Amino acid sequence: MHNYFDTYVVVVVLLLAGAGIVAGALAANRMLRPHRPTAEKLTTYECGVDPVGEGWAHSYVRYYVFAYLYVVFAVDAVFLFPWATVFSAPGYGATTLGEMFVFLAFLATGLAYAGKKGVLSWV
Repeated sequence: MHNYFDTYVVVVVLLLAGAGIVAGALAANRMLRPHRPTAEKLTTYECGVDPVGEGWAHSYVRYYVFAYLYVVFAVDAVFLFPWATVFSAPGYGATTLGEMFVFLAFLATGLAYAGKKGVLSWV
């Protein structure tokens, strides 16, 4: 009878082989690439524009909140598709409908809270 850990030996060998291939590729790249640093090459690249001022910039948090809200509602929309398939299955109609109303109530509560706090206003 085989040892329990014999099956993991293959996985470890493949992981080591993969790591060796990646390390070999990175080492070959480092040895073969030209390395001629100049002052111009070492400056910070900002989309083709010369860097001006300090590295710190003031950004508004509200744009990140809009992005976060979009991600939250996009992920929540992903849950609607499995719900629709289970809803059509026999015997799950009323249960899944009730669960979806609870789910939508949580979403509506969060949206109402965000609106009350003024997060959804652009100005």
